[in-house]
Amino acid sequence: MKSAYELAMDRLNKVAPSVTLTAEQKRRIAELENDCKAKIADLEISLGGKSAAARAAGDEGSGAELERLLVAERKKLQDRLEDQKEKVRLGKT
Repeated sequence: MKSAYELAMDRLNKVAPSVTLTAEQKRRIAELENDCKAKIADLEISLGGKSAAARAAGDEGSGAELERLLVAERKKLQDRLEDQKEKVRLGKT
């Protein structure tokens, strides 16, 4: 007798079967993730440093604005990464 979890997983696999990736797809996704991490690190260094410098100089408004910009840019990069990874999974790149 199957557990409720096993039954749910069976139904899920019928609706959206799991996708197995090729070695090339895995390599490409890892490359995309590394590129994104590097871009985010670069942003954090540049904008984070500017934000800290602005706050240290007493300009809280400018520092907060730079923090918001950092968060928005990080979100854009992560969204772009997910779109690119999905294209790789579907074999479109």
